[in-house]
Amino acid sequence: MIVLGIDPGYGIVGFGVIESTSYGCYTVVDYGVITTPKENSITERLSEIYESIIQLIDAYKPDCVAIEELFFNTNTTTAINVAQARGVILLACKQKLDDLYEYTPLQIKQAITGNGRAEKKQMQLMVQAILGLEKLPRPDDAADALAVAICHTQTNNLIKDNRI
Repeated sequence: MIVLGIDPGYGIVGFGVIESTSYGCYTVVDYGVITTPKENSITERLSEIYESIIQLIDAYKPDCVAIEELFFNTNTTTAINVAQARGVILLACKQKLDDLYEYTPLQIKQAITGNGRAEKKQMQLMVQAILGLEKLPRPDDAADALAVAICHTQTNNLIKDNRI
């Protein structure tokens, strides 16, 4: 199963593509970020994100997409722009695939570390360990996207195996 994990944003969108061959066995296909220039209008940035997501799906042909749900408690302007970007990402994914899954930050942290309140550094170290990477995945947005993909494969395997 090939999973495209996405950490939504409008300035930086993290993505991670992993292949899960069996429970707990992963191969990293690719990871990175989609960046949009600050000087561009929000409309231009959303268009760039949409096109980039379509290109990722066409290039890697994932079986499904897992995306992080939004959590904001301070800056409403940023929240609105990220929500718009997330909407564009969801639209692009839904147009190309039937299987789209969403996970809260708490669910992702719980799946990766066993602690829903884990710190970012702990998450990065666990992603590195689970995927057998020589170094921490960078930038942070890409590491977060890999965590979303891992979360989905672990959750999906548990459901398939009737472990929950």
